[in-house]
This record gives sequence, C-alpha cells and structure tokens, in this order.
Amino acid sequence: MVIDGHVHIRKGDVKPIELLGKLRESNVSGAVLISLAPSEGSPEYRMANMMEWTEGHKGLVPFFWIDPMEPNAMEQVMTAIGRGAKGFKIICDSFYPGDDKCLSVCKEIAGTGKPVLFHSGILWDGKPSSEYCRPVHFESLLKIDGLRFSLAHIGWPWVDEMIAVYGKFLNFRTMNPESKTEMFIDMTPGTPKNFRKGALEKLVGTGYDIWDNMIFGSDCNANDYNEEWVESWITTDNDIFSGLGIDLEPREKVFGGNVTRFIENGQGKTFKNQSPGAF
Repeated sequence: MVIDGHVHIRKGDVKPIELLGKLRESNVSGAVLISLAPSEGSPEYRMANMMEWTEGHKGLVPFFWIDPMEPNAMEQVMTAIGRGAKGFKIICDSFYPGDDKCLSVCKEIAGTGKPVLFHSGILWDGKPSSEYCRPVHFESLLKIDGLRFSLAHIGWPWVDEMIAVYGKFLNFRTMNPESKTEMFIDMTPGTPKNFRKGALEKLVGTGYDIWDNMIFGSDCNANDYNEEWVESWITTDNDIFSGLGIDLEPREKVFGGNVTRFIENGQGKTFKNQSPGAF
C-alpha cells in the first residue's frame, strides 16, 4: 500500500473524485491533503475548503496549515480539530521553532494527540527565510512532551544535520522511556534526484532505528496531481532501497504504514481498508 503523505491543496476547483482517480492510476491508496496557506484566506474559509476536499472521501486526510504567530492560533487549533482536521502543517518562515508562541501552539496540539508536519530545509518562497527552517532549530521541540512531528524534505540541503537531530530525539527517548515525543522523517523532495541516493544511503547507513519513522510524500498539488512525478519518485526510492539490500517489509512501512502511525498514533485506522498499491 502506497500513501502520499504530503500533498498541497491549491486555490481553484475542488475535485476530490478526480484526485482519487489519479491516485488510483498511480497505485496510491490515499493522501494527506494540506490546506491552503494562511496567506490565502481566513481560517474559516481555509478549513471549509479543506473539508470540501476530504470530508466523505475515504483516504483523503485533512491537515490544517496554521501560523502559530497569529493571535488566535490556539483557537484555530481547536476549531480545526472540531471541523475534522487530523493534523497540522507549520512553516517557520519568519520565526524559529523555539519561539515561545510556536512552542505554545505546538504544546496545545500535542495535548490533542494530533501530529504536526513542519517544513524543513531550503524554502523556495522568494525571500530570505530558510535559516528558520534549518533542522537543528527543531531541537527546541524536545521541550514539548508528547509532540508527534515530522520534518519534511529530509531537511535538504542540511540532510546530515537532520539525521543528527533525529538521532538526538531517538537518544532522548532512550534516556526518557516515559516520553511520547517522537520525530518522523518526511522524505518528500526536496532532494534533487542526483542527491537522492546519497541522502537515503546516509539515512540507512547510520544504523539508527529509522524504519518506523520514515514517510513517503510527493509535494504534488491536489488540484493537478502529477502521476508521472509520483511514480518516478516511488521507482527512484525503491531502486535505491533495493540497491541497499532493504527488504520489502520496511519499505512497505515507508510507503504506507508509517504515515498511518504518524496520523493515528499507532492505531492504524486511517487507511486500513484502502486498496493496496503496487511498488
């Protein structure tokens, strides 16, 4: 089963049935859909649009994009969950993850049991902002007990730094076995293809316990899902894993099982009855 853990909703026609058809053509069983950005409308409008895409459409999972700097961010968290959001997206483009406001909102989210998907690495937004997204700054999330979060794009180009931060969170859980704080690695490109093999070789080669915490994603648009792009990355990653001697079972986790665990905190319900995808 292949699940796309990173798909963006863009402004335009809402076409969930068309999207589901394109997912099937790509042998993808479901997708996490990230709402419109905070700059693209009021929270109420963006929540309604997000649910129009996902509500009643099995396998399309809504994540609400929130700006923790907004004065009503706490209220947005609870409202979004009440509307049906299964998780949240945050991009730290003008503030660090360790900013008190950001930490407070993440603590609120952690208390609800919902996960947070963070952008990490270079940010193609036309302004100097990537410094805020460097993986090392996410060490501050160690302060929040029970936060389940992922760093997208393998932190590219700071792949080594992201792996080191992941190792730190693993070590923290070893030192604090009662802690429920957990970091996931979102493999969404990010990495250009000529960097991809090196990035995945580094991840696998560390010997860290990674196979329950890596998530496949495409960064495609829900409005115009690019089947060829998705199939190309699935093939690329599988070829790399095959060359590294990785068995089918851990790859199945990366391409499907782990995103369910990320969303449902190990309960595994979100995509349980979806049709399997082929590698």
